[in-house]
Amino acid sequence: LILNVADLIKLGLRGERRSVLAALVRPAPAREVRAQKRIVVVDDSITTRTLEKNILEAAGYIVQLATDGQEALNSIATDGVPDLIVSDVVMPRLDGFGLTQRVREDAQTADVPVILVTSLDSPEDKARGIEVGADAYITKSSFDQNNLLETIEQLI
Repeated sequence: LILNVADLIKLGLRGERRSVLAALVRPAPAREVRAQKRIVVVDDSITTRTLEKNILEAAGYIVQLATDGQEALNSIATDGVPDLIVSDVVMPRLDGFGLTQRVREDAQTADVPVILVTSLDSPEDKARGIEVGADAYITKSSFDQNNLLETIEQLI
């Protein structure tokens, strides 16, 4: 996976721009406090999990990690219902399709948005993702962190 430096700079510049000296001279204005949203990232690849975690934390989300769908379900049962789930499809024990289906079948989690981020890009795979109830389907070959963040903002 390769980070897009231009996108990282844009993300860093999103906030209010001010000099360090100005911050020392006058206090920072009070910012509107909003509750942080919790996202569960599910992927068996440590590289992908870490990349997605870093992108989401930089955007202000609380991120919880799971290595497969079963671990994600256990985490939800223990730690409570998240605001959103970002999941790979191909994983051991319980894949992303199965995870999405189980999330949709449970009354407590049925309304939690699910984004599938996967290397499976065939029309059949995308149709299956929609069939099991995924709210968005992003292929890793065309992965763009801005697209992921915009999709999350729309769903939360």
